Order: sequence, then structure tokens, then C-alpha cells
Amino acid sequence: MSQQMTIDPDIIFSSMRNGIIVVDRNTKVLLMNSAAQKLLKIEEEEYAGKEIHQFVPNTEVQSVLESGESTIGVKMNINGLLCMVNRTPMYQDGQLIGVVSVIQDISQMEHYHSILKNMERIIEFSMDGIYVVNKEGETLLVNSAYEHITGFKREELIGNHMANLMEQGYFDQSVSLLVLEKKKQVSILQNIGGRKEVIVTGSPVFDEVGDIQMVVTSVRDITQLNEMNKELMKAKTFSEISNNRYSYSMDGTDEKVIFKSGQMKEIINKVRQVASFPTSILLTGPSGTGKEVIANLIHHESNRRDKPFIKVNCGAIPEQLLESELFGYEKGAFTGARHEGKIGLLELADQGTVLLDEVGELPLSLQVKMLRILQEKQIQRVGSSKVKQLNIRIISATNRNLKEMVEQGRFREDLFYRLQVVELNIPPLKERPEDIEILIDHFFSYFCRLYNIHKLLSNETKSILQSYHWPGNVRELRNLAESMVVSVPSFKIEPEDLPPHFHKIALPETSPNLKLRVEQYEKRIILDALQKHGSIRKAAEYLGVDHSTIVKKLKKWE
Repeated sequence: MSQQMTIDPDIIFSSMRNGIIVVDRNTKVLLMNSAAQKLLKIEEEEYAGKEIHQFVPNTEVQSVLESGESTIGVKMNINGLLCMVNRTPMYQDGQLIGVVSVIQDISQMEHYHSILKNMERIIEFSMDGIYVVNKEGETLLVNSAYEHITGFKREELIGNHMANLMEQGYFDQSVSLLVLEKKKQVSILQNIGGRKEVIVTGSPVFDEVGDIQMVVTSVRDITQLNEMNKELMKAKTFSEISNNRYSYSMDGTDEKVIFKSGQMKEIINKVRQVASFPTSILLTGPSGTGKEVIANLIHHESNRRDKPFIKVNCGAIPEQLLESELFGYEKGAFTGARHEGKIGLLELADQGTVLLDEVGELPLSLQVKMLRILQEKQIQRVGSSKVKQLNIRIISATNRNLKEMVEQGRFREDLFYRLQVVELNIPPLKERPEDIEILIDHFFSYFCRLYNIHKLLSNETKSILQSYHWPGNVRELRNLAESMVVSVPSFKIEPEDLPPHFHKIALPETSPNLKLRVEQYEKRIILDALQKHGSIRKAAEYLGVDHSTIVKKLKKWE
């Protein structure tokens, strides 16, 4: 039979890592283990029978002896170390005979606790959202940034499993679950609550044996970044509208090319033939003939229709600004320049089309640079030594005679021939009278629909408009149509409603005598009353005549 081994209590006492000090009721030290001796930096012979106050001046042993009550978790500074002391009174036969103090060095623990607290502050005040789950996929921690980014409160999330949160619509997918599955760092785009996009990166935290203990996810809001990216893409496609100096055109407009004449049919056929090629086109003709409409058609019929279409009015931009607007500039290129520099209109139109309206106003100093673009397909910003390749189609428009300007030395001959690879001359409206009637009908109907107004043009009015010489061409006709629709109160627009300069045409043909003019005026009043009141009887009551009078006049006028 084996003999039971006995262990000396002194060995156990000395082996304990925490310091133990035993004092009698007179506060004299009876026992002190080696851990306590090490902590107090004393030898064994030095403590026996001595007052504990000699070694621990701030001891609270006396209060325990007086109260007979234990004190637990009291923090003390002993020899420069932060310690936690538990004091327990000793009783024998019901009599208090001393106190046992157990001292634990917590300086290292406090150090790590301080580090942990600092880490918590760092996590809490991080600009990125932080989301931590355990190895089961349950939420452990969420910082303030995550709450701000997502709009969710941590109380809603902590303790909940990621799969349950996905089912409840908090987010569309969980990077934490993907990390737990793949056991490696994963980054994804995550949709938060169906209203915001964030980029999330989940990183696994492994223990000593290589098992995942938790997943730490950083979350960054990219909604604003996406908006900025959209704005940047838009800026690369179109330039800002500034003082009507240039504008951009998009599909979906109500603009149509309306024509009946053989001249315009020939022009449209030529447009469709050349639009698909990157050839330079020069549009000539008087102001208001529709050169910009033809330019829109060229762009729309080309394979660049989905690319930028930048329109530049060379006569509207001050000469000192024209170069920087067209070619752009680097930062610090001149006084007043933007700090970050600026992209030019021509560069914005890369892969697309540029309309140089009023190209005859282009200064000679810029004509050289424009020639380089046409010849070498290269552009150089103001203040830059770098050259960039450019792929644009240039359409020019002018109401001036560029050939005469070349002869006068006001326009470069080489640039003229580069711009005039294909020339389309848009004739004035007076040279294509067959287009006038359909343009009148088109614009009059268009503005009636636009403003939800129902009006008619009398035959006499139409006749006058068709006989007019239209010095302002299509632009003048369009503006007059809008003016008649919005400013004439009558349902039917008569010659008298036209501007004064039309009356020179109207009076000889429509008003040969007083009787006819009075009858026309009477007819207009009656028709307006019928339109306004909806019935002959009500119109007659409004005009103060018998309804049979109106019936007779209507029969007379058929």
C-alpha cells in the first residue's frame, strides 16, 4: 500500500505568487512569504516581530483590527508599484488575534488596462466605422463613427448575429460572415439600409493556435465619394454654363429640323452623308437661319452622339479669357487663375464634338493654336509644357464671309481651308418660301402645346406671314410665334394682332375699304365670345344681341 505524501505548509506558503503578510493584534509581523518580501525588498530576518508600519507606512491593518471587518480590493502604492490588498481578520476561539493581508501586484495589469482604455478611445474616435464580431458572428462592439455613417444605434446591433441583421434589412451582405467562411481579409461594397453605400474591409483576429477569435471590420462611407465621382464624370462631359458663353446639348430635346424646300433637303442629305466621318464642317449663312440646329443634327447623326457636345461662342467670350476657356490652364499660369488649374472646353470635348460658333471672331493669336489642334490633334494648356492627344470633331459656324476676311488678312488661310473641308451654306428664309408655312404651323402648334393654350391663325394672318421677308430668318419666325401665343388675348389671331411692321404688308391686301374692316372686327369679336362662353345663346347674352343675329352672321361667314 502506497504511503500518502505530506507537504510542508511553509512550502505552499512560500510558493504563492501573491504576497501574504500575517500580523498579530498589536500589528507586529508574524509571517511574511517570499513574494511579500520581494515586494517590500526586505530579508527574512528583518521583519520578524517588527511593526508592519515600518514596511508599509500607509497600511490600514489597524482599521481592520478595530472594526473586525474585512477590506477587499483596496489599491495601494507599495515601493512604487500599484497593488491591490485584501485584508481579513483572524479569529481563534472567537477572539480576534490578528490580520492576514494578501497583496497582488497589479501594476502590469493596470498598464494593460490603460492600453486597453486608450485602444477603446482610439476605436471610438476613429473617423472610420469599426464593427467587431466574435467567432460565432455575433456583434461585440460598434463605434460612434459607425453609428454616424449608418444611422443605426449600437444598442440595436450589439448581441445580434450578422445573419439576423441581414434578414432585418440593416445591410445587404455581411463581410464578417465572409471572413469567418474564408478565414482571410475580405473587402466588399455594402448597401446600408437600402439608402447608402459603404466600403467595408473585414480582418480576422487569430489566437495562438490559428483559430479565428473575432473579426474586426472597418467601414468607410463612399456615398459622397460616388456623388463626387458622378460630378467629375459630368464635368468631363460638359462644361458649366457661364454667362451664356457656351452650353451643352443632350438627347430628349423638342428640337426638330423642319423643311420642305429643295435647298434644305439637299443640305440634310449632305449632313447624313458626312456625319459619320470626323471631317471638319463649316456652316455658313445669315444669322437665325438654323446653323446651330444643323450642328446638333450632325452630332446626333454621328457615332459621337453619346459623347460630349461642347458649344463655344467665340464672339461672346472676352478675347483675354478665350484662350484659357478653350485650352485650359495649369495652376499659377496667370494672376487670378484657379489654384488647382482648369480643364479647357476643347479638352472636355475629347472623343466628342465642338461647335465653334461665330468662328470669324476668333483672334489671330488663337488661330495658330486652333490650326495645331486640327493638324496634329494635340492640345497644350496655358502654362504647361505637356502636350495631350485630342480626338474631337470640329464644326464651325459663321455669318461672315471668311474668304473676304482671308483676303483682308483678318483670318488665316490655312485655318480656313482646314475648317472648310465640307461647307454647308444655310440659305435665308426668304430664299426658301416653301419652308415658311410649315415652320409657322410647327412653331405655333409647339408653343400652344407647351403653354397649354388653344389658338388659331386666321387665313389672312397666315397670308401676311408667308409674304413677309423675314430678315431675322427662322429665329425671328420662332420668336413671333411664341409672342402671338402668349400675348394675344383673342382665340383667333388676326392681322391686327401682328406687330406694326407687318401692317405695311397687310393693309393693301386685307383692308381695301372701311366696310370690310368693320366686318372683320365684328367677326373677330363674335368668334372670341363663342370661344369664351361655349354656346351661341351665352355669347349673344354677353354681347347684348339676340342669338338669331349671331346665327345669321355665322351662316353668312360659313
